[in-house]
Amino acid sequence: MSTGNGAGRRALVTGATGYIGSRLVPRLLDEGWTVRVLTRNAGRVADRQWAEQAEVAEGDATSRSDLAAALADVDVAYYLLHSMDGEGAFVERDREMARTFGLAAYEAGVSRIVYLSGLHPQGGTLSDHLASRVEVGDLLMASGVPTAVLQAAVILGSGSASFEMLRHLTYRLPVMVAPKWLDNRIQPIGVRDVLHYLVGAADLPPEVNRTLDIGGPEVLTYREMITRFARLAGLLPRTVVSVPVLTPWLASQWVGFVTPVPTGLAKPLVESLLHEVVCTENDIDELVGPPPGGAIGFDRAVTDAIAGDDADPRPEPGTVDPARVSAADPPWAGGGRKGGRQVPGRA
Repeated sequence: MSTGNGAGRRALVTGATGYIGSRLVPRLLDEGWTVRVLTRNAGRVADRQWAEQAEVAEGDATSRSDLAAALADVDVAYYLLHSMDGEGAFVERDREMARTFGLAAYEAGVSRIVYLSGLHPQGGTLSDHLASRVEVGDLLMASGVPTAVLQAAVILGSGSASFEMLRHLTYRLPVMVAPKWLDNRIQPIGVRDVLHYLVGAADLPPEVNRTLDIGGPEVLTYREMITRFARLAGLLPRTVVSVPVLTPWLASQWVGFVTPVPTGLAKPLVESLLHEVVCTENDIDELVGPPPGGAIGFDRAVTDAIAGDDADPRPEPGTVDPARVSAADPPWAGGGRKGGRQVPGRA
C-alpha cells in the first residue's frame, strides 16, 4: 500500500538490475515516487513488471553526459554500484565512477545521494573490496551533495549473494571444514528492513551527511547461522570443523567449487568474513524510524526467504515479499529447481 511519501519527487536508481535495485524500484513506485533507472542496456529491464511505470535512461555511469541526462530533475539518487570481481583494477574503476557520479549529482542539483555500503570494523586493515566500498562512500560524502551511506553486513533474502552462499553451503555440506574466522561475529539484516531504511533515507534533512550502520536485532557467528539455517530448512544438524589456515583465495575457490555461487563473486564475500561486522551505532532508527513492527530476526528472515523457493515461474520483484526469490535474480539463486538445490535424503 502506497504511503505517498515520494509524491511529486523523482528518484534515480542505479544498479536496477541488481539484487537490491530490482527490489527498490517497485518499492519506490509504490511509495509514489517517479522513478528513473540508469542502465547500460535497456533490454535488461524490459521484462520487469515495473518497466512501463519507470523512466529508463540508457547510458553508462562512467559517462558525464549520460549521467547529466539521467540526473536531470532528480531529487534523490540511489548509488547501488560496485564491482564484485577483479583483482585490483576494480579499485580505481570504482573510485573514478564514484567521483564522476558525485560531481554529476552536484552539478545537477540533486538534493541527496543514498549509497548502500558494507558494514566494517573501525580501524585495522580491510579487504580490498570492503576498503573500496568505504572509499566510495567517502567520495560521495565529499561531493557536496548530502549523502547517506548505509552500511550493512550479510543481507538475508533469496537472491542476496551472501545469503545464497550461506544457503548452498548449508545444503550441500553436512560436514564442512571451514576457516576459524567463521566464528567472527556478524549482524545480519533482513532485506525488507534494508529497503525500509533505503526509502527512509531519502527524507533525511540536508545536514545529515554521514555513514549509518544498519543491522538486524541479533549478532551471530557464521557457524551459528549455518546451524540455525539447517534447522529452519528441516535438515539434519550440520557439523563445522574449524582449521587455523585457509586463505580467502582458497576459501573462495572452495565456495565456487561446492556451490553455484560464481568464484569471482565468492571472493569478496569470503573476504568480508575476515572481519567482525557489528553495528557500532543505531542512529538510523532515530533519524528514519525503525521498520514497522520492529527489525526482523534471523529465523523469520530465513523462513520468509525460503518460503518461495519452489516458485515456478519466479515472480516479478514487487509482487511478493522481497525476501523471496524473483525473476530478476540469477539462475543459481534460490533453492528450487532453478537454484539447483540438492537435498539427497534431506541430509
